[in-house]
Amino acid sequence: MRTKNSAIAQSSIAVTAEPTPAAPGAPGTAATPAGATLGGTLQAALGVAAFSLTFPATAWGLESFGPWSLVAVRSVLAALIAGGCLLALRVPLPARTHWAGLAVVAAGVVVGFPLLTTLALQTSTTAHAAVVVGLLPLTTALFSALRVGTRPSRTFWLAALAGAAAVVAFTVQQSGGALTTADLYLFAALLVCAAGYTEGGRLARVMPGWQVIGWALVLCLPIGAAAAAVALSYEPVHLTWHGVTGLLWVAAGSQFLGLVVWYRGMAAIGIPKASQLQLAQPLLTLVWSVLLLGEHLTVAAPLTAAAVLVCIAVTQRARG
Repeated sequence: MRTKNSAIAQSSIAVTAEPTPAAPGAPGTAATPAGATLGGTLQAALGVAAFSLTFPATAWGLESFGPWSLVAVRSVLAALIAGGCLLALRVPLPARTHWAGLAVVAAGVVVGFPLLTTLALQTSTTAHAAVVVGLLPLTTALFSALRVGTRPSRTFWLAALAGAAAVVAFTVQQSGGALTTADLYLFAALLVCAAGYTEGGRLARVMPGWQVIGWALVLCLPIGAAAAAVALSYEPVHLTWHGVTGLLWVAAGSQFLGLVVWYRGMAAIGIPKASQLQLAQPLLTLVWSVLLLGEHLTVAAPLTAAAVLVCIAVTQRARG
């Protein structure tokens, strides 16, 4: 069974609105020297590396846990880590006006995307899922355009459509001429995660990004704890070294720590530069799927991932 959970970091948004002043004390509010820029680049790169391991780690986690148990326990562990950090730093509660946005982030990033991709990966390989999820930056950019009201250029839309067409052609070809249930799960995951990333990007303008994901995780803790109790009572658990390692990574590495370094790096070097680093994420996942899971790639997988990478690069440079 090959499956994988992916709470990928907030994907960079190719289309941005007019800059909004950051809240006092938020990271990256002042001009940074060259050393800080280098440090920010390294942190963003670490975030991308953490996210690229999410699918293989989920596949490992499924060796020990059922899909519902893995998603629920992962959410609980990540929420406990995030809550501990928020308490240790004595971070005040967000303003009441931000809770609706945090609920969208929680529904899309904490619950929706991990659950849908895990269900998909029960019958799909991590390589296949990585190619489809490679559309996430483009999908997020589209949601951002709708949410913020910007007007992307014709070049942007052509590149976005080309990338989407490449992925759809790949999924249909790999599925024998028709979309499978796993493909539908993956496309639904793209939509809910893009909505969560877009809302998270908006909130990150007024509060540190790591606090956005931190409070979203804490918001889901009661639901996650109840879901974990129910799921564990129905799904058998067979603990293995792979399974425990996979669970710990998706909970601590992908769901929280990866997002912390990603947001810090993005604050230091800006969304446009950070987004260029994230273009390597699907290709990195393909490498991990071979090295860690022993999957055999078809020629179409890396070629489609490279095509999507080119399309995303074009959208990043397109002027609205």
